[in-house]
Amino acid sequence: MAVASSSSTIHLNKSLLPKHPRFFRSSQFRPLRFSSSSSSVPLCLRSTVARVAVAVEPALITPKTQTLETDIFACPVCYEPLVRKGPPGINLQAIYRSGFKCRECEKTYSSKDGYLDLTVTADSGNFDEVKPITTELFRSPLVSFLYERGWRQNFNRSGFPGPDEEFRMAQEYFRSAEGGLLVDVSCGSGLFSRKFAKSGKYSAVVALDFSENMLRQCNDFIKQDNTLSSTNLALVRADVSRLPFPSGSVDAVHAGAALHCWPSPTNAIAEISRVLRSGGVFVGTTFLRYNASTPWFIRPFRERILQNYNYLLRDEIKDVCTSCGLTNYSDDVRSSFIMFAAQKP
Repeated sequence: MAVASSSSTIHLNKSLLPKHPRFFRSSQFRPLRFSSSSSSVPLCLRSTVARVAVAVEPALITPKTQTLETDIFACPVCYEPLVRKGPPGINLQAIYRSGFKCRECEKTYSSKDGYLDLTVTADSGNFDEVKPITTELFRSPLVSFLYERGWRQNFNRSGFPGPDEEFRMAQEYFRSAEGGLLVDVSCGSGLFSRKFAKSGKYSAVVALDFSENMLRQCNDFIKQDNTLSSTNLALVRADVSRLPFPSGSVDAVHAGAALHCWPSPTNAIAEISRVLRSGGVFVGTTFLRYNASTPWFIRPFRERILQNYNYLLRDEIKDVCTSCGLTNYSDDVRSSFIMFAAQKP
């Protein structure tokens, strides 16, 4: 009988078993344990064990300082949970020192420049997907630098109540999600991601954006704040219409001043609905195309000026959320500003 050693643990070599892509999962693959005496192995089992019992697969051997486990992140290609090799934890240092791999499609992901790249085109050297101008604008280093240095403050003219009040309002909607995982999609420079992390009300916060420069700027702000060094805050580059999380795994999703920049709000909200757990909450803010009090003669001008962005109407936002399977919709409108919330049934 081929065994790893004279110990009492017999390990199965997966290469000799059916090669179905879903056959092996870390939670299903366990060594068979018998006493070291071969006589204790049932006679009917000896021939079977003899054919498949060999040493542990070398690729699965890791140093004692590392772990190999299924992570909260999923492959953006096939949505299978990623296997993580490295120190556990949802924080900048742990993720930076970890490697991630999908066992389904065998695509690997790693950190660079302070963030984990979980886009479909991650590490692609020959292809750089061009997004609409509403997305590409925020990939600019200049816009990323100016976002919290004057750009965001201009939103007050459209009725935005200011970051502190917006954060307070969002926290009210997120009460039922406290203690869970919060994802701040289209986080920009992390203005609200840092506030959520510092609140200490969530098990982990993932600041997610498609812009590499926004994430670098967020990382710079984190380094300047000593109170964030030990928080469970991770930076991830990803597409909002291809979120790198397993279905039903996220407790709360926040999207501050973001919906109007998404190429397809419908696809994005459908993805958010997919990753939310039952009872999970989605909270977003955006600019309205116009509201009930906007004079009729101004509305055509606003539609023409804003045609490059997906500025929706109040009823349209509710309709998109409900058509994507979300319930308990509510909102708060102030001039052209709207904060809306919806829940996964």
